[in-house]
Amino acid sequence: MSIEFLLTSLIVVATPGTGVLFTLAAGLARGARASVVAAVGCTLGIVPHMAAAITGVAALLHTSAIAFGALKYLGVAYLLYLAWSTLKDKGALAVEDGAPLSARKVITSGILINILNPKLTIFFFAFLPQFVSPGEPHGFLRMLELSAAFMLITLVVFVVYGVFAAAVRDQVISRPRVLTWIRRVFAGSFVALGAKLAFTRQ
Repeated sequence: MSIEFLLTSLIVVATPGTGVLFTLAAGLARGARASVVAAVGCTLGIVPHMAAAITGVAALLHTSAIAFGALKYLGVAYLLYLAWSTLKDKGALAVEDGAPLSARKVITSGILINILNPKLTIFFFAFLPQFVSPGEPHGFLRMLELSAAFMLITLVVFVVYGVFAAAVRDQVISRPRVLTWIRRVFAGSFVALGAKLAFTRQ
């Protein structure tokens, strides 16, 4: 596995996006365990995109404006929902004051965040083949290997983000005004990412 692939993957994963925001929010609101669970969910959400890229389904999204648009606007709607729920203290930044949010709900949200982004499929469709030599006899297995490495990098980086957020959690939740502004920033970020997705083209 080339150092170029590892470095490129690290840069792509570490760049703040919806998955990073969701994991940070989980760490700030609910602690290290919740952030790890969120990281797992976001990582699992990558699987369908990688599977689509490997099997060639990405070509359909790339050529079909209807399929691409449908998935894109579902993603936009979900990001706007996340923004609304964050502002209303019901989303990822809702501080626990009773029973903790179930791991299943956190994982489901993390999966949905990444599944409903058609650009990920197109990205992997263009990204993975660059690191597979033309005519390589075991190209399919090579793609699986690269995909597994990318997912591992994603999980590790997201966990680091989430644990860091959990480490400063006490300082944040003990200051309601700070938490309110952080909630607004996260909600605004989800709206901005939704707008960016809405105006992207194939």
